[in-house]
Amino acid sequence: MELRQLRYLVTVVEEASFTRAAARLHLAQPGLSAQIRQLERELGQPLLDRSGRSVTPTAAGAAVLPHARAALAAAQRISHTVDEFTGLLRGHVRIGLISGAATEEFDVAGVLAAFHHDHPQVGISLTEDTTDRMLAALSRGELDIALIGLTGAELDPGLGIDVVLDVRVDAVVATANREFGDRTTLSELRDRPLLCLPRGTGIRGMFERACAAAGFAPRIDFEAAAPALLVRLAAAGLGVAVVPELSPDQAAAAGVRVVAVEEPELRGRLALVWRADRQASPAAKVLLGQLRIALGHGDSPVP
Repeated sequence: MELRQLRYLVTVVEEASFTRAAARLHLAQPGLSAQIRQLERELGQPLLDRSGRSVTPTAAGAAVLPHARAALAAAQRISHTVDEFTGLLRGHVRIGLISGAATEEFDVAGVLAAFHHDHPQVGISLTEDTTDRMLAALSRGELDIALIGLTGAELDPGLGIDVVLDVRVDAVVATANREFGDRTTLSELRDRPLLCLPRGTGIRGMFERACAAAGFAPRIDFEAAAPALLVRLAAAGLGVAVVPELSPDQAAAAGVRVVAVEEPELRGRLALVWRADRQASPAAKVLLGQLRIALGHGDSPVP
C-alpha cells in the first residue's frame, strides 16, 4: 500500500463522497476510485460502503481509518523534522483574510512579499472570505492561518488566537439626519433601517448577538462587504450604518455624522487564528510568526 492511497481513503471518508473527495484532492474521480479499489484488493477487504447516498466506511474500513490517519501524521512529522533540521522551508501555506483587512494598517501584502523573498520554495495561497467560512476551513485543514472578525461567540478551544485590533463600532447617519443626537442606545435602533456587513462577518455576528441580548432582531435593509460603501449609503439617507469608528474628519468628508452606541458599547475585534492543536508545517510556523510581529503581537498569544 502507498501513503497516497491512505490519504485518498481518509479524504473519501471525511467527504462521504467520491465526487467531493476527488475535487478536494484535485483528482479525476475514476482514478480516485481505482486507487481505493487497489487498496481494498491488497488488504483483501472492502473498506467503503458505496451502496447508500453517502459513502461510509465498512467495519474493516472503520478499523483501518485510525491507523491510516496515524501513518499520514507520522509521515508529515518526518517531513517536518527533516525540513527543520536542514533549515530549508518548502511546501505551501494557505492564509485567509476577511474582506478589506489588507489595509495600510495591516500590511499583509508586505509580509507575504518579504516571506516569499526569503523562502521562494514555499507556495502561498491567499483568499478573502467571511469569518464563518474561514473558521470552517481551518477546522477542515484547508487553511493554515486566518485573520478573522470575532463575533463574541465561543471559539474552538483548539485554536490559537491573537487579537490584533479592538475598535468601537458606531452608528453612522447622514449629516442632515436629526432623529439621533450624538449618542444612542442599542434598543433605539430597533425597527430602524440598518446598513451592515454581511452574515458571517465578525461585526455582523457581534451586532446580532448584542441585539438578541437586547430582545430584538435587527432590521438589515442593506448589506455590503466594505464599510466605506455602508458609509456612502448612510450619507445618501438610506439608513443607519453600523461600522467601525470613524474620526471626525473622516465622517465630515463622507457627509455623515457619528452616533456613539451605548448600553451596551459595541466593539469590533480582529484576530489572527490558527490550529494550535495540530502540528503546523515549518513554513506555516514562520509565516505566522512574521504576521504576529508585523501586527504588533510578537510571541504573546491572547488566551
